[in-house]
Amino acid sequence: MSGHSKWSSIKHKKGITDSKRGKVFTKLIKEITVAARTGGGDPACNPRLRTAILAAKSENMPKDNIERGVKKGTGELEGVNYEESTYEGYGPGGAAVLIESLTDNKNRAVADIRHIFNKCGGNLGENGCVSWMFDSKGYIGIEKKAVDEEKLMEMAIEAGADDVRDNDDSFEIITEPDDFDAVKVAVDNALINYIEAEITMLPQTLVSLEGKEAEQMVRLMEKLEDCDDVQKVYTNADIPDELVTA
Repeated sequence: MSGHSKWSSIKHKKGITDSKRGKVFTKLIKEITVAARTGGGDPACNPRLRTAILAAKSENMPKDNIERGVKKGTGELEGVNYEESTYEGYGPGGAAVLIESLTDNKNRAVADIRHIFNKCGGNLGENGCVSWMFDSKGYIGIEKKAVDEEKLMEMAIEAGADDVRDNDDSFEIITEPDDFDAVKVAVDNALINYIEAEITMLPQTLVSLEGKEAEQMVRLMEKLEDCDDVQKVYTNADIPDELVTA
């Protein structure tokens, strides 16, 4: 695995079950609302909002839902005031876990997150304990059957990508966050379908887990992602494909 979390890649390939789609929509609306609140309601002038809307569209969120989220952020509609926080810790086998949270109750959020860590064989750490193991990057995952590697490499590098990596049955385009939009536009203009496209936190190295530790790590990640106050979870755990469920 060259860089992106195997957890994230497999999840996107498997898709989202109907039972979880409502929760995914809620998290996406939160991000749209906060992005609009902090950077304004015009996606052309607000990269974070632009990325949030892209993520919502990729999950087939209705246009009306997206527009309401933006208006809640700009104050045109009444909405909840969410606070942003980052939490860090260690999972089974010493794997690093980085959590982004949007919540209207930070005391509840940290209590719930700590409880999940304790219940799943991990422990919540101090700020800074694992964040240094991750880099903020733009990421676009593309199935190999969708594109020729040489053409993809040429197009992506010309558009400003840092690297194009071979990852089993897909290619990974890696960019600096500021170059993500330009590279994404180049991919769209080339009519190349992608598995996922986002600003993410890429682990610098991976920790291989097997057996019970891998099973515990899957449970930890699933419980964290199911938490209403958690937006995104990143890990450097390299988990066997067969243990990751949708």
